[in-house]
Amino acid sequence: MQTSSDRHEYPAHWEADVVLRDGGTARIRPITADDAERLVKFYEQVSDESKYFRFFAPYPRLSAKDVHRFTHHDYVDRVGLAATVGGEFIATVRYDRIGTDGTPASAPADEAEVAFLVQDAHQGRGVASALLEHIAAVARERGIRRFAAEVLPANTKMIKVFTDAGYTQKRSFEDGVVRLEFDLEPTDRSLAVQYAREQRAEARSVQRLLAPGSVAVIGTGRTPGGVGRNILGNIRDAGYTGRLYAVNRAMPEEQKELDGVPAYRSVREIDGPVDLAVVAVPAEHVPEVVTECGEHGVQGLVVISAGYAESGPEGRERQRALVRQARSYGMRIIGPNAFGVINTAPQVRLNASLAPEMPRPGRIGLFAQSGAIGIALLSRLHRRGGGVTGVTGVSTFVSSGNRADVSGNDVLQYWYEDPDTDVALMYLESIGNPRKFTRLARRTAAAKPLVVVQGARHGAGPRGHAVRATRLPHATVSALLRQAGVIRVDTITELVDTGLLLARQPLPAGPRVAILGNSESLGLLTYDACLAEGLRPHPPLDLTTEATAADFHAALSRALADDSCDAVVVTAIPSVGESSVGDAALAEALRSAATATPAKPVLVVHVELGGLAEALSAAASTARPPRRPEPAAADPDDPSPAPGGTPAPATPYDRPSSAGRPAPAERPPTPGTRTAPSAPPAHAGAAAAGGAPTPAPPGAAGAAGASVPPASAPAPPKGALLIPAYPAAERAVRALGHAVAYAQWRRDAAEPGKVPEYDDIDERRAAALIDGMLARGQGLTLGSEDTCELLGAYGIDVHRALPAPTPDAAAEAAARLGYPVALKATAPHLRHRADLGGVRLDLADENQLRRAYTELTGLFGTAEELRPVVQRMAPRGVDTVVRAVIDPAAGAVLSFGLAGAASQLLDDMAHRLIPVTDREAASLVRSIRTAPLLFGWRGSAPVDTPALEELLLRVSRLVHDHPEVVAVTLEPVVVAPQGLSVLGASVRLAPPPARDDLGPRTLPAY
Repeated sequence: MQTSSDRHEYPAHWEADVVLRDGGTARIRPITADDAERLVKFYEQVSDESKYFRFFAPYPRLSAKDVHRFTHHDYVDRVGLAATVGGEFIATVRYDRIGTDGTPASAPADEAEVAFLVQDAHQGRGVASALLEHIAAVARERGIRRFAAEVLPANTKMIKVFTDAGYTQKRSFEDGVVRLEFDLEPTDRSLAVQYAREQRAEARSVQRLLAPGSVAVIGTGRTPGGVGRNILGNIRDAGYTGRLYAVNRAMPEEQKELDGVPAYRSVREIDGPVDLAVVAVPAEHVPEVVTECGEHGVQGLVVISAGYAESGPEGRERQRALVRQARSYGMRIIGPNAFGVINTAPQVRLNASLAPEMPRPGRIGLFAQSGAIGIALLSRLHRRGGGVTGVTGVSTFVSSGNRADVSGNDVLQYWYEDPDTDVALMYLESIGNPRKFTRLARRTAAAKPLVVVQGARHGAGPRGHAVRATRLPHATVSALLRQAGVIRVDTITELVDTGLLLARQPLPAGPRVAILGNSESLGLLTYDACLAEGLRPHPPLDLTTEATAADFHAALSRALADDSCDAVVVTAIPSVGESSVGDAALAEALRSAATATPAKPVLVVHVELGGLAEALSAAASTARPPRRPEPAAADPDDPSPAPGGTPAPATPYDRPSSAGRPAPAERPPTPGTRTAPSAPPAHAGAAAAGGAPTPAPPGAAGAAGASVPPASAPAPPKGALLIPAYPAAERAVRALGHAVAYAQWRRDAAEPGKVPEYDDIDERRAAALIDGMLARGQGLTLGSEDTCELLGAYGIDVHRALPAPTPDAAAEAAARLGYPVALKATAPHLRHRADLGGVRLDLADENQLRRAYTELTGLFGTAEELRPVVQRMAPRGVDTVVRAVIDPAAGAVLSFGLAGAASQLLDDMAHRLIPVTDREAASLVRSIRTAPLLFGWRGSAPVDTPALEELLLRVSRLVHDHPEVVAVTLEPVVVAPQGLSVLGASVRLAPPPARDDLGPRTLPAY
């Protein structure tokens, strides 16, 4: 927060919107003299008991003096904040600065008394907890370091607000009053409490949008067609379990129904609560609709209407006004310009979107910032019968449109604890709060896979998205996402391939892959693809084209039982002849073998086996599937081939009766484990689901008439064994490679490492140096002496380079440093460019030094142009570069790579978010493609990587401890077999950028 220059000036930067515990929103703002009437009205609605708890005595009404005192503040020593909904107060908090004797005081006194009052109707919503976070931030800004509060013992709710906040506190009891004193400096526990409250509140706000008890579609045309009318039909046809209303202000008064749905002219006319309003009216009419919804108590809006920020500056202002208006009533918004939301849970069955078909129920959550990509994702899952894993479908779908309010971060909060979502797939075109996204992604990825494809990677994001710019290149952002456990893919096809594999397959224990099948060529292609993905494939096992289902079963059983194998890829091509294996028989053979060893993933690469993917879907059942129509032309981009194939015969691979075995757990196994169902269900797959094929929805371009299971077919049993099938080895192996990398991240995340403490780090000395240097200017690049002194406070020794403007000065500098020395040109066009000849090394005496000086000035110009320096020679080793930079959006980033033109050309740098742990420093060193040069490549001596990792950790500590250090570059850092030498360093200081992740919970400002 910024400091107001005038102690009586209204601090507008304290205003904020917050999400409360129940998912609603409130606005927090400073109380002003104009709020007298609101304060009196608020106080009248507070119960006598709450008034007693606040004032320790009966206090039925506020006097004029009280009203004046509670509405007039100097915003320094006396501050009052109010939480408002619909412009009216629902809670207040104030602090008064006090001295050591408890009387009113001014700075430098650093303690204040704090008191709350929450309207009874809003108690239990987390209002007081949110106000405490904000009043504490205000107090810290005004130099207050400690709060004191006196509470009656019976006021247990308020005592809990203070004690649960996580601050360091003292508690005493005197004269019948509980006195609490607590420091306002954030602690690890207070931040953890804040993040936990944030997660519960934001998850609940999304849940209210995805599982409403009643929905009103506003803008339903009286004639068929139109967006609103179509959405109304989609909700109705999906079998929505709640109450549904149609709203159109042009509806004739005598018309009471529309398409069998109760119809009204206004939301106000609806007799009963409305939880969600889907708004599909022209943008100019939306404000009126929002007012009606807010006054009726609607909890959330899905705004389909376009004409907002995507249309230009005027639309952006319209969008900002929309968000402000909705939040003033405590409502959250998906959109505007949204495609809609879907929830397939049987107790909800909501299709409040433009998708005409309800997706199959499943375990995958989908989020798309683009409506077009949302259509593509839904249609691919739909036409593939739930995906390459067979019947895996969708749990929830959110298309955020311009994401003016609800964003991917909010949906991640919901998915984190959603028992119906096992895998999260996201299409992002912008990341509004990268710091928060990486924090949430890391937590989510530790529990369930998160797969992300990012659009607009090489240019500006969509005009409708108002986000802070990041200076980091896309490769750096991708590296930071991977550090957080995000599975980063490049295409929508890869997104679906990877997500559907993770939805029903266990995570592999390692990179070792067995390959078997009836095609030697396809096996070799799979082998090459594994090597390209960094996996460790076994030589392919060729079963020949004469292989039977029994041969596949036996080979897969042996591979799964092999302790040297972590995953199996089965390749299959059509065979001909009387003994050729049928699709259903092969699928059952593979399922049976995989069921016996459920801890390892199995994938299938098939070539034009018309019914294999479908048969794999149905392989959990021994029932004969219904006969299908003749196969249609295959979609070249669809892993599931056109339907067809052989009916499933009775199989010899089924195990004896599983009676007596424990039933599968209610919740599916965590990725990395897999349990077979005790008894295969009668309709576990698409082929056994029954019913006529359902055509792909409009927009499913390329479906080629492929038959898909009806959306009404039940979801597979939790934990059902489903085997993914892919039409190309590269796609299967790429998905497997992502699963292997994610599994390794999960194992590493279980032991995250630590940030080491170093006894020689002098944090106070560094802070004093920084304060003194910043006193010279707001932003500056330090000189050589200051740089060496600051880095030295963190145990980073820099080889000093002495200026050599003349040959005599060079000789004098060399005498001080001691021979041998190096002579370097530091002009910008020659700096760190030894390949251009601007460096002379191993100069053993003064004669060699003077000769080198003459050569440099003769080749490149005068000494003034070259800016030569003399430096003591360092032990030979590998030249590396270490950088740290604070990005305003992503935060502090540590980067490492080898020095030189080749690494710059290949952009071979690795990145990690600061603070870096010891394990992350070790992985950073090993992440670059040229890392073998550090570990004895082609017979060279391995360098001292522990010393290099320690240097990375020290730089990380410096930037983390002192946010004023906004950039550090160490180049070159010569890493020798024993030790290292920092030969060049630069440091830039600036006032620390604001960090919204450490402040109180707020929604993005509009």
